Amino acid sequence: MIDLKTLNRKKLEEFISSGDYKKYDFLPITKHRAISHLRNPKAGDEDILLILALHNDQLAGYLGCFPDHFIIDGKPFKYAWLSTLFISNEFRGKKIAQTLLNTAFEEYDGNIAITEFTKEAESLYNKIGLFRYIQPKKGKRYYFKADFATIIPAKKSGFKPFQPVFKIADSFINTLLSFRKIFTQKPDFKFEISDKIDAESSAFLLAFKSNRTPDEINWFIENPWVLENENTEKDYLFSAYSKQFRYFWIKIYDENNNLETCSLLLLRDGTLKVLYLFSKTELKRFVVFLNDFIVKNKVKVLTNYHIELNENIASSKQFQKIYQKDFERRYMFHKNLLVNLPKDFDPDFQDGDGDCAMT
Repeated sequence: MIDLKTLNRKKLEEFISSGDYKKYDFLPITKHRAISHLRNPKAGDEDILLILALHNDQLAGYLGCFPDHFIIDGKPFKYAWLSTLFISNEFRGKKIAQTLLNTAFEEYDGNIAITEFTKEAESLYNKIGLFRYIQPKKGKRYYFKADFATIIPAKKSGFKPFQPVFKIADSFINTLLSFRKIFTQKPDFKFEISDKIDAESSAFLLAFKSNRTPDEINWFIENPWVLENENTEKDYLFSAYSKQFRYFWIKIYDENNNLETCSLLLLRDGTLKVLYLFSKTELKRFVVFLNDFIVKNKVKVLTNYHIELNENIASSKQFQKIYQKDFERRYMFHKNLLVNLPKDFDPDFQDGDGDCAMT
């Protein structure tokens, strides 16, 4: 028989401080991710943050919930993102995932959203018939380095023996590409890079609609789910450590020294994301900055869902990509959430909304 254990803020804190989270065959959460959840400014004391499925005190699976809210007519409307769902192979086929999901639905009255789901999870969500797709975000993925040694064997396993040859080809091509530094347009305007949002930026952001306040953005910057470390956490099946994981808060100024653009970037192991972008003007200066940042930080890939930024990149002759492709992020809302939200409600998500900014 499967027993369910729901952990709110207090119970999760006890679960971590006692060390009980480490007593199972695999981890249901890491200590630093749990601490981040506990400090989530949108999480109430009674909000369920983690649900455990236990069989005779053996961990069979778990589901993580990430509380959030929209501001509608000046009032917060609470919902939660499903952030992790895992079932041990030993307990597959026993409908434990469905049981965990039903518990989350009950705890949040069906006000549940999901994104960045695996194909396996998406199949489950469609099978239970309670989720609906909402408007996806259309984006672009840009490539700046040759990486045939990774890409080709991943798509065609028969080419794996030729991986050393691909590495040589990658090295040769990337050496040639490194000379782009000489020709990269340097920013001839004032900009600043910091590790979090400051008072000037907070005042600037008041002019923009956003699903997160400056303090809420600073919260996840200061309480990351992923830590920079050479090690891996083999007992945790989701993101815990990366060799490179850094947030950058960017400020771009106009010719009169007025702040015109702010953005939050996330660089993880050579992959760059534009999590948030706020601008009072066209983005030509930001594109120049971004191109220079990509070269200096040896970025391999940029994924961006900001339509205006992609348009500015397309019109720039200086942006030094070697390849690009269309990309899409899909979202699913529980049907209860769709009923409870105003008709034709637009969540107006930026790339960093939900738990996407955390990994």
